[in-house]
Amino acid sequence: MFARLTAILALVSGPALAQQTDITIGMQLEPPNLDPTGGAAAAIDEVVYANVFEGLTRFGPDGSVQPALAESWDVSEDGTVWTFSLRDGVTFHDGTTMDADDVVFTLDRARSEDSTNAQKALFSGIDSVEAVDPTTVRITLSAPNGNLGFNLAWGDAVIVAPESAETNATAPVGTGPFTVTNWVQGDRVELAAYPDYWGATPALERATFKFISDPNAAFAAMMAGDIDAFPNFPAPETLSSFEADPRFSVIVGSTEGETILAINNAELTDPKVRQAISHAIDRQAIIDGAMFGYGTPIGSHFAPHNPDYVDLTGKSAYDPERARALLEEAGATDLTLRLMLPPPAYARRGGEIVASQLREVGIETEISNLEWAQWLEQVFRGKDYDLTIVSHTEPADINIYARPDYYFQYDDAEFQALMTQIGATADPVMRSELLKDAQRMIADDYVNAYLFQLAKTGVADARIEGLWENAPTQANDLTGVSWTQ
Repeated sequence: MFARLTAILALVSGPALAQQTDITIGMQLEPPNLDPTGGAAAAIDEVVYANVFEGLTRFGPDGSVQPALAESWDVSEDGTVWTFSLRDGVTFHDGTTMDADDVVFTLDRARSEDSTNAQKALFSGIDSVEAVDPTTVRITLSAPNGNLGFNLAWGDAVIVAPESAETNATAPVGTGPFTVTNWVQGDRVELAAYPDYWGATPALERATFKFISDPNAAFAAMMAGDIDAFPNFPAPETLSSFEADPRFSVIVGSTEGETILAINNAELTDPKVRQAISHAIDRQAIIDGAMFGYGTPIGSHFAPHNPDYVDLTGKSAYDPERARALLEEAGATDLTLRLMLPPPAYARRGGEIVASQLREVGIETEISNLEWAQWLEQVFRGKDYDLTIVSHTEPADINIYARPDYYFQYDDAEFQALMTQIGATADPVMRSELLKDAQRMIADDYVNAYLFQLAKTGVADARIEGLWENAPTQANDLTGVSWTQ
């Protein structure tokens, strides 16, 4: 009788369902290359950060700085010498050993005079990098910098090997849990689990990043099940449809993305004109019209969720009459500006609204819709623009305003000195006050028109666990992602 009952139960329950081990992730933008140490596009890190490449440290999903290739580190009493203990037994995807010599090569390359690293300033305070032994690295700084662990967690600071560094753009070789097995340009990047990974084996064995630029196509692909998750979903107006469908989960969080109407300060040198532009902008109308209500207004280049944030939105509050008066005072009553827009929906949709708002105060715009590679070449590198809209998704990156060669070309010696002081300040209370001063300074100078903090609006199959809710850096970290049965 017992044997018969067991057989019946086996028939009813059937065989155990196999755990799904592959995933297809949707992205709106395709990366121009796959080397985070040689490109500025956020889409690069969205594919490779923590998946393919790793640094000495890394950002966790809560924004904390965590050990990665360095299992621990010590800092000298004067704050100028950092000693990192590397994990033993780490290999690159080509089978070669990752050791202290690779760290020296990587950091020396990043800070060299001919470096193409988009965030070279992260390494500017490093005096020397030494391999003490194969698993120990000593970094000596020119001045104390309590932020070094944070700086080394950026995607721009991942460790690469001299044998493969020059070809990482198209054939990346990292130390992460996944290797790049295929890149069909214009369509997808495919990853596979690296069998000799030093850390915990991920639940996923394969992952595909699928590039879908059109928001309507993204919606259709999710609904059809062609995409399993779209962590930065480009059509927020359709989120209610997913919320009403039990097949999906909608994941709304925050990002490090300060979305700005960037101003070429070398072209628009009169602060009254920049102030007029800022007062012409109705942030909430842009958030409602371009982002369907998702986003938090900002008045400086700082994230509202940061404990050092200062609300400066009142300084550049929507005031079209004040904007017109400032233009009159500046003698700029017949102004036509070039507005260059990259592909993301926040830029294209937001750009149309911004153009309408500027027209109301007497500023005409000539809109150019650029593809991402064009925007990087013409605006970011060429600085050939008047206005542009972009989200700066790098974490805590107010230091870019201390770089006169950066694409909005703000050159202020007082601000540069302030950022140097911040870098040398270890006391958290003093550092907080200085960061607040920095926010006020760029707001007072109306360097850019600050729009909103980009929300992270994602959609995923409801059976998927482990996707990041917030985005402390620009990443789709798959190391903790799995399917439930």
